[in-house]
This record gives sequence, structure tokens and C-alpha cells, in this order.
Amino acid sequence: MQLEKIVNVHKLLGDPNRMKILMLLNRGEINGQALAEKLSLSQPTVTHHATKLREAALIRERRDKNTIYFSLNPEFIEQVHQASLTFIFGKERGDIPMEDKASSVKATVLRNFFAKDGSLRQIPAQYKKKLIVLEHLVEKLEFGKEYSEKEINEFIKQYHEDFATIRREFIMHHFMYRDNGIYVLNPREMWSNWEEVK
Repeated sequence: MQLEKIVNVHKLLGDPNRMKILMLLNRGEINGQALAEKLSLSQPTVTHHATKLREAALIRERRDKNTIYFSLNPEFIEQVHQASLTFIFGKERGDIPMEDKASSVKATVLRNFFAKDGSLRQIPAQYKKKLIVLEHLVEKLEFGKEYSEKEINEFIKQYHEDFATIRREFIMHHFMYRDNGIYVLNPREMWSNWEEVK
């Protein structure tokens, strides 16, 4: 990532209200009016800040009739964070090998539990391995998109026949939330993190 882009994002985050918006969106998708009420700001002010954040790819927005909903773009936020650390500390920073180790662990689990055709051989019994498998599956879903239960079932069936168990696991481990039969991905920060499991 270019240094200019990293600097521009950090400048953008120099406003406390923008940081508060990101913090609130970490809890899930929120519409502009609700954000304005929670922050005690006017609707135009929230729209201004949200536009800046969206233009910088830090958040996403979707329109439902006359209401605009905002959600985090956690992948890009993580990229900027990692790019900042890499620029400051360089590639020789001590925690890089840990990332390599984590990548190796994940690759091994995926190789052991997924067949060459992409199907899941079995649901891992070990908690850490199960989270790796679940994360691998949900990463194929789209942030901000609403899925019906039938759509989630059909998605899971591409990989494993026990769609009901895997669907429940998505909810239990905070990869998704369900509301009136609609499933939506949670922000990545809310997912149960297998790297924190010993």
C-alpha cells in the first residue's frame, strides 16, 4: 500500500467523531439517522463524515428505499493497520514469523479437512480447527449482504451436507447474526478468533 494512502487514512481518522462512527459500526450495521442520534450530531454532519469514511473505503453503505445503512469495511482497516506497522517497523519486525506460523497452521488445517474439490470432509471436533474451517467458509460470503436461511443452507451444502450444524456454528461463534430469518456477516472483529485459542 502506498505511503500517501496510509497517511491520508490516518489524517481522516484524526477526527474524534469519525473514530466514534467506526466504533459504533463495529457493533453492526447502522443507518444514518441512528448514528446522528447516538452521537448527538446533525444528520448533515454525520453524512459528511460518513462520505469521507466511505470514500476512503473504511466503511460501506447500502440504500434501502430512502434509508442509507453503513457498515465497517474491516478487511481494508486491517490492511491499513498492517501496512502502517510494516512501514514503521520493516519486514524484520519480530511478530512477522508469528504471522507466518499462523498461516502455516491455517494452511495445514484446511489441507487436512477440505478435499481437492473444495468439499469439507468433516466438521473438526477440536475448537481451534473448527474456527479455522468456519472462518474459511464465511470468508466466501459477502459483507453487508442479507441472506435468507435457504440461501445460507444452499451455500453450506456446497461444502458439507450438515448445513444445520454449520449454520448454528456461524451464529454461535459470532461470524454471523440472525434477525427474523435473515443472516448477515458480523464485522470481522466480532468473529471468534482461532489465533487466540491456545
